Amino acid sequence: MAPTPGGALRSILCRHLLLSLLVLCFFCDACKKVVLKVPSHLQADTLVGRVNLEECFKSADLIISSDPDFRILEDGSVYTTKDIKFSSEKRIFSILLSDSQKLEEKNIEISLLAPEKKMPVKRHSKDKGLKRTKRRWAPIPCSIMENSLGPFPQQIQQIQSDSAQNYTIYYSISGPGVDKEPFNLFYIDINSGDIFCTRAVDRETYDSFQIIGYATTPDGYSTDLPLPLMIKVEDDNDNAPVFENMVTFTVIENCRVGTAVGKVVATDRDEPDTLHTRLKYTILKQNPEHPKIFSVHPDTGVITIISPPDREACSSYDLKMEVRDMAGQSFGLSDTTTVTVHIQDENDNAPSFKKTSYVTEVEENRINVEILRMDIEDKDLPNTPHSRAKYIILRGNENGQFQITTDPMTNSGILCVVKPLDFEASRQVILQVGVVNEAEFSKGANNRGVSTCTTVVTVNVKNVDEGPECQPPVTVIESQDGMPAGKEILGYKARDPETFNSEDLTYRMLQDEDHWFEMDRKTGNLKTTKILDRESRFVKNNQYNVTVLAVDKIGRSCTGTLVVRLEDINDHSPVIKDNVTICRHGDEGAVIEAMDRDGPTNGPPFDFKLDNLSNKLWILRKKSDTTAIIQPREGLKSDFYSVPIRINDRHGNGEVSHLGVRLCDCTLPSECKMKPFGQVRDVSPPNIHLGRWAILSMVLGSAMLLCSLFVCFCVTTQKTVQKCFPEDIAQQNLIVSNTEAPGEEVTEANIRLPTQTTNICEPIISIGTLGGQGTKTGGQQSFEMVKGGYTLESTKSGGHQTLESYKGSGQGLGDNGRYAYTDWHSFTQPRLGEESIRGHTLIKN
Repeated sequence: MAPTPGGALRSILCRHLLLSLLVLCFFCDACKKVVLKVPSHLQADTLVGRVNLEECFKSADLIISSDPDFRILEDGSVYTTKDIKFSSEKRIFSILLSDSQKLEEKNIEISLLAPEKKMPVKRHSKDKGLKRTKRRWAPIPCSIMENSLGPFPQQIQQIQSDSAQNYTIYYSISGPGVDKEPFNLFYIDINSGDIFCTRAVDRETYDSFQIIGYATTPDGYSTDLPLPLMIKVEDDNDNAPVFENMVTFTVIENCRVGTAVGKVVATDRDEPDTLHTRLKYTILKQNPEHPKIFSVHPDTGVITIISPPDREACSSYDLKMEVRDMAGQSFGLSDTTTVTVHIQDENDNAPSFKKTSYVTEVEENRINVEILRMDIEDKDLPNTPHSRAKYIILRGNENGQFQITTDPMTNSGILCVVKPLDFEASRQVILQVGVVNEAEFSKGANNRGVSTCTTVVTVNVKNVDEGPECQPPVTVIESQDGMPAGKEILGYKARDPETFNSEDLTYRMLQDEDHWFEMDRKTGNLKTTKILDRESRFVKNNQYNVTVLAVDKIGRSCTGTLVVRLEDINDHSPVIKDNVTICRHGDEGAVIEAMDRDGPTNGPPFDFKLDNLSNKLWILRKKSDTTAIIQPREGLKSDFYSVPIRINDRHGNGEVSHLGVRLCDCTLPSECKMKPFGQVRDVSPPNIHLGRWAILSMVLGSAMLLCSLFVCFCVTTQKTVQKCFPEDIAQQNLIVSNTEAPGEEVTEANIRLPTQTTNICEPIISIGTLGGQGTKTGGQQSFEMVKGGYTLESTKSGGHQTLESYKGSGQGLGDNGRYAYTDWHSFTQPRLGEESIRGHTLIKN
């Protein structure tokens, strides 16, 4: 491809310019020559070295290389523009420096020296191994200076192998700074073993380099083991110390000398444990300067107190701090910062009154009124417990008539009257008032303790024409419980403070909740209008309150309370609280609870009792002072019952209470399916009051009924009756007894009747015979007189009990086989009474 006309023109112009510059080089001033050692092969964009251009020409604005294979940067760095292999040992080119304004030019001659080429020495095939004799293969550790100015490349070390005496040896290196980060920092002359550094190094980035050296023959045979080589970067004091952060400290005022305030810390990136990092701290300036309060330890940076600070003199200080390396020498690097120290307040200043005495006045009987304000001074920090005032009345307020508080806004003391003053009792009151702080006073270094500041307040009492006084506000009188109506008791008495008597005062009741009394308006005495009852719901803790108003002639009044304390008497009997439900299948009976409206001295423990009839049907046992447990006896069917129980208090006072019992076929009372007590129909006979005519009618009706029965009896006895006898007539003994009950003449033979008979003819009806069979038409029970006593048979239960079993085997018989009347009565009477009791106590739905 042929070049364009424009491009050819530009090429021609560049060539002419270059030739003119080369010509000018002969006429410009020349600087000193620079020699750079380079390897025999350089890759493109490789740093060859650095030239100090400012040393030759400072004002140059044009830098041109005479060799196009190299380019020059403004800092003097020389880089290759392509791969270069040196055919000869030396190559020379120039750097032209020009100032277009001053029309000045200078040039620098650069000589590049390549290593000499060695003729390779062939290794014979019979030489299978190399003799490792004396060799200089282990050099001493080397170092390079941080931030070195060159010139570069700079030789830093040389490695050699003794094998080079007999063979051609090529040297090479690898590791950090060569083929690892940072790349191309080091290179080695392949023939001489010289190691070069191509540029400056920052120790804070790389403090050392561990590289590996190799020695090989041209055919790649390693004559020696790889050689580790340590290159250390020597530190340069190129980093100034730096304070970590701007800090603020706090210290309490009046603290002791030597108290640590805080510690400042600075860091230095230079090599530790060297002069470059040996820091010294100083305080350059304290603001305010006087008095000197602080000092700093030069090595640790700890700030301490050298004089106790006073917050009231200065509340904070600014310290300008400096830290310098090189052990604080003047040529060391340094840094400064400002440290603020706040002085914390403590209660080292006692409050004081602005006046030593105060005078004020107040009208008598005024309460909850402000009469005086007192101001104080306190140098401590405002609105803190160290300065907030707390006022105390030290003397003169024994009756508690005054109260002093603190105004939270102004910190002033406010004196108030909380109980009325009496001019007639005292016309002037003198108070001693003290003031302290909320916080406890601090005994600092400059304080030896302080006493409470006090002031005197004189209070003058102004006389006022006042109304009646109700003193004391509560009067207690004793009265008897149950006091009847019409009895007079002492009432509440007020007085006129001016005359000290109760004349010209009238009274009326403001409160009498149960209307127990009426009041005499002139004397204030009370008269009962009903019986006083301690158990009334208006009586609390045996006390009944009456509020009384006393009024003078012009309408001024006062209010008092009359407390009537009632002494309890035993005027109430214990009663049962609630009805109960008993389950047949439950383990226990029901718990009944009694209550007594009297006081504890006339109340529990209670005594629970059943009467004789109820005791045959129920079991009652005491559980606690106020409760008992009731259980039914066996054979009692499920129904509703009313059980009479007598309950006596601890003094034996009591009455009979009727307990409603629901005996149910259940396991738990909640499972009972019988109607509740509230839904049971009351089957008890009503209270009927009969008049005279009703009673007369009943008597006449009864007489007519008796006459009818007598006529029927007479007619019946006149009929012919066919007598029939049982087959075993010989064994029957029938006697006629005109006694109303079996007596002594009733013997075993007299009351024996056959248990089985065979009737020959129709049965006869016997009336009035004691030994005949008696059968109850209802089918419930049958009675028969047999040998061994009276027999009660129940067709339902099937039980059979005889008089003999009742008395024991023959124990009820006398010598002649007769039963005593007492035995007969004891056996029959409970059984006949059982039916009567059951009929009276059974409540049917």
